[in-house]
Amino acid sequence: MAYMQWTKLIYNKIQLWLETAIKMLPNLAVAIVVLALFVLLARLMKKLVYKLVYRLSDTPALSGLFSSVAYLLLCFVGLFIALDVLQLDKTVSSLLAGAGIIGLALGFAFQDLTANFISGIFITFRKPFEVGHQIETNGFTGNVENIQLRSTTLRTLDGLHVIIPNKEIFQKPIINHSLTPERRISLTFNVAIVNEQMSSVQSLLQNALKGLPHLAEHRPLQVLYSNIDGANVKVTVNCWVAYDDNNNNDNDNYNEAVHAVISRVTSVMKEHQLI
Repeated sequence: MAYMQWTKLIYNKIQLWLETAIKMLPNLAVAIVVLALFVLLARLMKKLVYKLVYRLSDTPALSGLFSSVAYLLLCFVGLFIALDVLQLDKTVSSLLAGAGIIGLALGFAFQDLTANFISGIFITFRKPFEVGHQIETNGFTGNVENIQLRSTTLRTLDGLHVIIPNKEIFQKPIINHSLTPERRISLTFNVAIVNEQMSSVQSLLQNALKGLPHLAEHRPLQVLYSNIDGANVKVTVNCWVAYDDNNNNDNDNYNEAVHAVISRVTSVMKEHQLI
């Protein structure tokens, strides 16, 4: 007797499920069509977003990120609508709650990674530097070889590759030598006051420094008496280095110019017995 009751109960339950499934067949068909349409729309949107972001940023990584986010968002919208058509409201609520909890947990777990990605996006759009520029940041000076969403790769003057997280670059000062057409050299030294040729120091140095490589011709050479130090007078020489637009080694030009100026000043001072 008990066996018959259990069999009837199971039969009634299965019959109820079959009736519900048959009633939901139109909803299931509509849900499948909706989901398929949203997937097709997501693919189209992915291509459009990629082209748009690439036109604005000229960065494949950033374009791929935004296009993938757009694709996933549309797919999730289609999934939620399909579940709503199937009258699975509780499932939709559970998915939304689960997604929120997972997102919050991932946000706390990957704070640094998220900060690097956001900094990379700001760097890509603001463009404080580009690939090929020579920059100085976080104690490193080198040419930018690669800009990614998480990090930026520099090739230092010693030939070393340095990978710096974008968060460190975004939060700290950046010196972009490639955006600086000129850079000043300021050299200070002492000349004895009792020397008979001290009055001609200005003209001697100005004539000696003319024509040196890398110096800006349109900028005047300044030779100034800046202070008195006992029996000596301090002389300050100011001149400007002009960077070549076709040469990315801007720091090399500056170092070569400093070397040439110091060598010429020392030679002239010794020649005229001013030091």
